[in-house]
Amino acid sequence: MKFSKWSFLQYIITRAARRQGFLDPIELLARLRSFAQPSEVGEPVELLRAGVVFHARGLINSRVIQYNLDWVWPYWVERQYNPHDESFIPRAFSVSHINLTHRNWTALGYPDCEEFPLVDPRGLLTPCLDGWSLDGWVCSEEGGNLFPSRTMAGTQQQDMSSGLAITTRVQQSGLLLNSTASVELEDGMPVCVLTLTARADSPAWLVLALRPANSEGVSFINDVVLSPDRKTWVVNDKQTVAFSAPAERHLVSDYGHGDVALHLKQAPALDALDESSEGNCNRGMVTAAALFAIPEGSERILTARIPLSHKAPVLAENAWPDLRASACTLQCPDRKYQELYDAAITSLILHSPGDVYPGPSTYRRFWFRDAAYIIHALLSVGLEARAKRALNRFPERQTQLGYFRSQEGEWDSNGEVLWILHRYQQLTGKKLAADWHNVIARGARWIMRKRLSGTLDAPHAGLLPAGFSAEHLGPNDYYYWDDFWGIAGLHCASDMVRSQDAEMAAEFTHAAEDFTAAVDRSLASCAQRLGRPGMPASPYRRLDSGAIGSLVSGYPLQQLVADDLRLLDCAEYLLKDSFIDGAFFQDMIHSGLNAYLTLHVAQVLLRAGDPRYEELMDAVADLATPTGQWPEAIHPRTGGGCMGDGHHVWAAAEWVLMVRNCFVREEGDRLILCAGIGERWLQGSPVVFGPAPTSFGPVSITLSPLSDTSIQIVLQTAWHAQEPAIDVRLPGYEPVTLERNATNVILTKEEIPA
Repeated sequence: MKFSKWSFLQYIITRAARRQGFLDPIELLARLRSFAQPSEVGEPVELLRAGVVFHARGLINSRVIQYNLDWVWPYWVERQYNPHDESFIPRAFSVSHINLTHRNWTALGYPDCEEFPLVDPRGLLTPCLDGWSLDGWVCSEEGGNLFPSRTMAGTQQQDMSSGLAITTRVQQSGLLLNSTASVELEDGMPVCVLTLTARADSPAWLVLALRPANSEGVSFINDVVLSPDRKTWVVNDKQTVAFSAPAERHLVSDYGHGDVALHLKQAPALDALDESSEGNCNRGMVTAAALFAIPEGSERILTARIPLSHKAPVLAENAWPDLRASACTLQCPDRKYQELYDAAITSLILHSPGDVYPGPSTYRRFWFRDAAYIIHALLSVGLEARAKRALNRFPERQTQLGYFRSQEGEWDSNGEVLWILHRYQQLTGKKLAADWHNVIARGARWIMRKRLSGTLDAPHAGLLPAGFSAEHLGPNDYYYWDDFWGIAGLHCASDMVRSQDAEMAAEFTHAAEDFTAAVDRSLASCAQRLGRPGMPASPYRRLDSGAIGSLVSGYPLQQLVADDLRLLDCAEYLLKDSFIDGAFFQDMIHSGLNAYLTLHVAQVLLRAGDPRYEELMDAVADLATPTGQWPEAIHPRTGGGCMGDGHHVWAAAEWVLMVRNCFVREEGDRLILCAGIGERWLQGSPVVFGPAPTSFGPVSITLSPLSDTSIQIVLQTAWHAQEPAIDVRLPGYEPVTLERNATNVILTKEEIPA
């Protein structure tokens, strides 16, 4: 028998493993693959690489943290390692220790700056990606210490009044600390600024602490040097931290001597402690503390400034007010909804410096899937220039064969790209430049070639191949999520090329219709197998939480009509079997509550006129952090993030899109207005939303209560072409179809039958 080189290598690996008493890795991999449908890509290399990096950090955490629990660690560690806390996770056989309970952080930054400093729930500031952190402490000469990460209570808020700042307040036993973090411009370059304000009832010290850790775990500090004027740290020979005043005391420690916080506990003999202006540690665990006296009964203010790296020499001055003013505005009496909307707009601006990012930290990378939703939100609130800039980067990521590749093995990307390009044309009323024609054509033809044969005697006949789950739906399978996006992409490509090439447009339309027929046949076989019309994740799955991916056919793609039984039965299944405390719980991988996926279900309910959409919106609002953000997945017990980025921009995009669709959404050739405006908003002052771009042109809406039974609605519009049909569907009021050119209508409450 003739062996290939790979077969010979497999033989060597198997023999070596068995001789050492290990499991055969070749057999193990084969077993793992047997739980997935055969696929050309087992798992994207990008995800494997990211996973290795992530768990490498976890290995370091397991080696360092659990053996040094007398150190002052970030908030998540203090809670997750505490056996008295509900966040406690036994470590036992866990090889790597990672943050699974409090992945909550809020990003700071400046528009068009690629650096996103992070602030954790107790004010710990991490200025640079995956780097060291700065913390503020208050240490009393009587021996009391205020370490924010060890306090159970604290308040935090996001200030968006002019720029963007996060303020955290903690207090304990007569000690008080306020910390405010922001990013400012100095000579056109971004600088992260941390301002600490401390008060104490007795003699005490304000401490600026340099920490070799962040919200993911250990982050190495090899050395630190205090400048001769005692006003600047140089960290790891490159980054600087400048103080607003000279350090009055300065302490440094390394791994062997323990955390610098342990030395502070030697107070009140603090003056007698040996000082050092520099420190180094070959294990990368330098800690340092710069101390500033707090006048008894008074306060001490200290500012630290950390320059951020940025490629461009100058950023735009006053960018925040100008960009926020250019976005669609919401004015409503619900303070929480108002703050969440404003915070979401801020998140969208912050995370679109060129590419759009679904997160500032864990997810500071590019995926077409997340980009499609985020860019849709940007377009839907009028931030056209930022959306266009991101779209212009798409062609460079398209392969010669037409595949829009962000990672191999995910077949939804081409449909997403073609759909969002089409939405750009619709929402702006502008045609894409002629050089997009070949990009679009190649992208559509890739979908057509990628499909499996329709003559296969199998439920996946005519679908896209088995691929790695795009929405964390499980092992490789023939996911309907991919198919619905593919169909949408073909329809959108047809519409975009029609004016240039009618024959090509007809080709794409025919392909979309044939694709739709294949999906319908496959879904019919599922309905027969399951005994109900609900759409599972794939032709070979039972209904489970993965069915959330099939809702894309209703939102945002609107391929299925609002009352399609397959769509509504799928939503009903999820509401009954996959919701906890009013929010969608994704069992697979996420193992947490998902704000953005809950809103997908809410969008389906909104289209169907089902009032339960409002309950889901309220549940999502309650899951938000005090700064108005959502982690990707949320621990159902602690309310903290348990997966992904702690500041998830896709979730922010979905909140914006949900609010927008409550006021105005397209349904075919019609506009539906006010279908999601609840009675609680209509009790006093006017409610205003706009200008909101639509596929027919921008619309601004003002709702003014006239009495207990009547509402006046005033529209301002600027149609791209002909005015569409407009239906006003305010819940609890008589539905109205507006006459042509009408901009003012008075609604009266529906009469409830006795």
